[in-house]
Amino acid sequence: MTEPRGPAPAIARVALDTPLLTLFDYRLDQAASPGQLVQVPFGRRQVVGVVWELTQRSEVDPKKLREVTSVWHELPPLGDDWCDLMQFASRYYQRGIGEVALPAIPGHLRTPMRWPRLLAQRGVQRYRIADGALGTLMENVPARLRAQRRLAEGLAQAGTLDADEARALCSKAADVLKQWAAAGWVVVETVPFHEAVRDADDTGEDDEPAASVDGMEDGMADVLDDSNATLSGTNGTKTLTTGQADAVVAIHDALLAAGAKSLDSPLDSPGAEPDKDTPACAPFLLYGVTGSGKTEVYLRAVAEALHTRASRDAQVLVLVPEINLTPQLEGVFRARFPDETLVTLHSGLAEGERARHWLAAHRGEARIVLGTRLAVMASMPHLRLIVVDEEHDPSYKQQEGLRYSARDLAIWRANRLRIPVVLGSATPSLDSWNRAEQGRYVRLAMPERATPDAVLPRVSLIDMEIERKRQRVVHEGLSQPLLAAIRARLEAGEQSLLFLNRRGYAPVLNCDACGWISDCRRCSAHMVLHKPERRLRCHHCGAEARIPHACPDCGNLDLAPLGRGTQRIEEALAEHFPDARLARIDADSTRRKGSAQALFAQVHAGEVDILIGTQMVAKGHDFRNVTLVGVVNADSALFSHDFRAAERLFAQLMQVAGRAGRAARADGPGDVLIQTRYASHPLFASLMRHDYAGFAAQQLEERRVALLPPYTHQALLRAEARKLDDAMTFLKQAREIAATPALHDSRISLWDPVPMTMVRIAGTDRAQLVVESPHRGALQRFLMQWMSELRALKAPVRWHLEVDPLEI
Repeated sequence: MTEPRGPAPAIARVALDTPLLTLFDYRLDQAASPGQLVQVPFGRRQVVGVVWELTQRSEVDPKKLREVTSVWHELPPLGDDWCDLMQFASRYYQRGIGEVALPAIPGHLRTPMRWPRLLAQRGVQRYRIADGALGTLMENVPARLRAQRRLAEGLAQAGTLDADEARALCSKAADVLKQWAAAGWVVVETVPFHEAVRDADDTGEDDEPAASVDGMEDGMADVLDDSNATLSGTNGTKTLTTGQADAVVAIHDALLAAGAKSLDSPLDSPGAEPDKDTPACAPFLLYGVTGSGKTEVYLRAVAEALHTRASRDAQVLVLVPEINLTPQLEGVFRARFPDETLVTLHSGLAEGERARHWLAAHRGEARIVLGTRLAVMASMPHLRLIVVDEEHDPSYKQQEGLRYSARDLAIWRANRLRIPVVLGSATPSLDSWNRAEQGRYVRLAMPERATPDAVLPRVSLIDMEIERKRQRVVHEGLSQPLLAAIRARLEAGEQSLLFLNRRGYAPVLNCDACGWISDCRRCSAHMVLHKPERRLRCHHCGAEARIPHACPDCGNLDLAPLGRGTQRIEEALAEHFPDARLARIDADSTRRKGSAQALFAQVHAGEVDILIGTQMVAKGHDFRNVTLVGVVNADSALFSHDFRAAERLFAQLMQVAGRAGRAARADGPGDVLIQTRYASHPLFASLMRHDYAGFAAQQLEERRVALLPPYTHQALLRAEARKLDDAMTFLKQAREIAATPALHDSRISLWDPVPMTMVRIAGTDRAQLVVESPHRGALQRFLMQWMSELRALKAPVRWHLEVDPLEI
């Protein structure tokens, strides 16, 4: 970015959210700096952009230049490190800078009409029920006014709500609350902004504060004592394992080195740049078995980063793969750091709430930012440490718009700032594992569980072929050994978890008479039976239909569900164990805000005997009383066309197996029972030994021989059209362009265009073309030239390019 010199430049080059690759020139008659948000005319609209450069000359005719409407001086400019991140993402993922930078800013900040309110807002208004007014309020809100009733109940349950939270419960909340306040039933309070974002629902206020770590930079002896290191925190005194202690020391040393350099040239000063001669800190791959205490290592690393003398304003970014993991980790961090401002950033937040949290991070008010993949794009001027939990999770890859990898951007951002980044996982991605094997990442191993006497669970296979040959009854897909194990846990007062990564009641509804099946009319997929709601739903386009009383084709009344989903397993278990307390956690049972947290709280409180769930329960949750994990239908991914299917299945099974036996048991470890028809498959052999390293070595060797990632680099060109022929024609033209002398490169390989496995989604046909090269630089140069040619093509298709695709 260009810094102004001498007289104020007359031209601002502005990044706007458009598919065009160029910056847009505007006349500037007021002071402005690179990184500031501005309001500018674009066509007939007024839009918000980011000043990217300042100059005194423009190639546009001065008569055609339009003026910047306004500059948001009150908001500190976006820093060079943030702009560099946007610039890198723009180049690497082959998108316009405006397409990258503007969507990374919350919508409220990109709406000029909201600026005055945001600027005038000195605090956040919160609403609570007046003392003694709950009964009166509920009496005056009739049940027929469902939205208002929901709002009243939300106030009663939450204690306080802000405007966005209230609006999520009732669309007319502002008017309703105003009436209730006038009646004296509700009290309106203005909470200072930093308090509102720091701790709206702090549950750890009665806990003992964490021990001070201000002196950590003077030596780890203040905190650690070899492998017997302890920390006096909110949960009493915790003893580190040898693996944890070694990991804490390694991260401490990296933070100390980064902090010492920062003292010589503090990045907190305006316009400061990281020293290009300073070697970047190699990423840490925190490889710990499930239950090994990776979260404790994160907490220690965050404490060190926040309290180093190099920067009293230091900020930390912690990424998690899914929204449902955020509340649990947020509670842990709030309890450990009760005096630090913590905000969350994820797509589940209301727009106003997200804007306030983003502003707190941008202004340096929030010292800990916890969020999903979009949080990697947050402006954090004093960033000193990045943590990526469950780094292997495919959820870190955005699948719409800018198809970026949050993990990869986090690594690049840390490298640019010369700060540590910690990638944690019990089953690292093979890409990360391979880099650790090459010495490019520092692997920190934690091979034992953190809880004393807690050991890894026994993993056993239930061979469904043997069960069939023995003619043993299988109850709705549940074998006799699995049911017997569940019964034993019920009798012992322990919890069981059943994992099936398929929601709904059954994948398809079928007519035995004529062969009709419940296909989706808009997709190349079946509509899934949801029995409790008496609906058929497509999980791809969202289409719904009532369950037919008879076959639409032949009139047969005997329609049967084929296959099993979580709803059907829940029904079967309720029949088999009528006295057991069951809970189901999947995308259907957790649609309402807060429902997932409520269900998880029931499990932790021991109010659930049997938990049935999808991948939502497979990772990140510490179920202390779960001693049995059963896996149903694990075979579906064994023979997939996707070369990453085995890696994902192993990670999924290892993660869900890790929910068992996390607390010490007098009668031995927890148990994991996996039902399979392919008991001799090598994947299960590695799983039974908890041998991730052996599995990774075998998979990497297969990929090396086949020249698949990480031994080659890929990009995927997808085309969508109403007719498949149009999509295929476009891809064939693209392939022909790539073969022209101007673009030809012997290091680049292009596959033939093919229809995607699921050809049609939402009435649109899709096809794809894979590009690959063993040289990342050569692939990037080719893509840049190729994209320039493709943008000039006129075709009745929508197309996009994805770099480093995870699904082909």
